[in-house]
Amino acid sequence: NSDEKDLLEKMLLIEAYIFADESIELDNLNTIISACQHAISDIEGVLLQAEELINHLYLEQLLLDTERDFWAVSAHKMQLGLDYRILAPSLKAIIVKYIIAACGFEVDILFIPEKIMVRIVCDELYAIIFDPITGESLNWQELDSRMEESELSEEHQALEISDNSLIIKHLTSLKNELIKEQCFDHALKSVDILLALRPDDPFERRDRGFLLQQLDCFKVAVDDYRYFVQQCPTDPAAQLLKLQLDTITLADTVLH
Repeated sequence: NSDEKDLLEKMLLIEAYIFADESIELDNLNTIISACQHAISDIEGVLLQAEELINHLYLEQLLLDTERDFWAVSAHKMQLGLDYRILAPSLKAIIVKYIIAACGFEVDILFIPEKIMVRIVCDELYAIIFDPITGESLNWQELDSRMEESELSEEHQALEISDNSLIIKHLTSLKNELIKEQCFDHALKSVDILLALRPDDPFERRDRGFLLQQLDCFKVAVDDYRYFVQQCPTDPAAQLLKLQLDTITLADTVLH
């Protein structure tokens, strides 16, 4: 269970850094784990245990949710999300994986075209793949259908997703929501971590430039904008930024 714990701890450290909050409590998570362990304790066979565990998690523990186009900032926070049972997809997948591993199962997170899914490996023949948001299992026909619709090559379909990829998906979703809510200082911290994970990504540099501009740090923002324009000259946003850069003045700005 150490891999799951490491990933959970990384998510906690990221949240504490972005929101300057060192007081995140996870008593709720431990309560859910104990209840799940108890719910399957008298059941024989791994497959039946896994099915009961999913039912218990999503119905008894109220993790059942519906898909949304946008997830509020609170859904990206571990304690708040668990308290209200509304968690953004990447974070929810990580938490669900942690709970299931704590119940003794072999479990991983997959990226199946357009979706993050959780897989419980029951034995050499059986595995349950389900949506961490709704708890609904994917049958083989649906799995085949998704693969056929995907533009990804076969070897890149249904891949186990790395910790860094999950963290990037989580941070990208959080950053977009923070920008929408105009929490620019928190969004800037999200971009800082994203750039640490994939240095010199031109789109993250563009977003950092935007955030620095909102925080009146124009001089630093200009460097990021210039980098984006150089790297992505045909992007429509780059053409607009180039016009801005041609006219921008750096007088009376704050240098951070």
